[in-house]
Amino acid sequence: MEDGHARAAGLRSTRQRRAVLDALGRCPEFISAQELHARLTDAGGTVGLTTVYRTLRELDRAGLVDVVRDDSGERLYLRRPTDEHRHYLICRCCGRSQPVDAEAVEVWAAGLAEATGFAELEHTLELTGVCADCRPGGAEEPCPRQPACAR
Repeated sequence: MEDGHARAAGLRSTRQRRAVLDALGRCPEFISAQELHARLTDAGGTVGLTTVYRTLRELDRAGLVDVVRDDSGERLYLRRPTDEHRHYLICRCCGRSQPVDAEAVEVWAAGLAEATGFAELEHTLELTGVCADCRPGGAEEPCPRQPACAR
């Protein structure tokens, strides 16, 4: 995620915010604030966990990240590749995410807003399953991403 997107969304640029944005931009899958903070720390960064949480919350409000919740309710973040939010299918075992076409959901939500007179309608749709790599009877080796895989 380029710093220009953050500025365009009205977020002030700081060294720490740029570090969070850069680290988040290198994550191909959803990541928790704590995991993101650990990556920053492991790379020698000096960004505090509170700053990571605050920055992610600001990015969410600005529409620059997609957010889902894991089984425990923890929020996970992924850089939004477009100006529109996306829906994802997430593996309950390894956490791998895959964007899915959910145009029918968007049309339904827009129609619902129009029919009820609600404005600024927001929605959350979470789809979970078990990916082919983690599905019992799949590959012989255990899931490499999570030892507690259901196999």
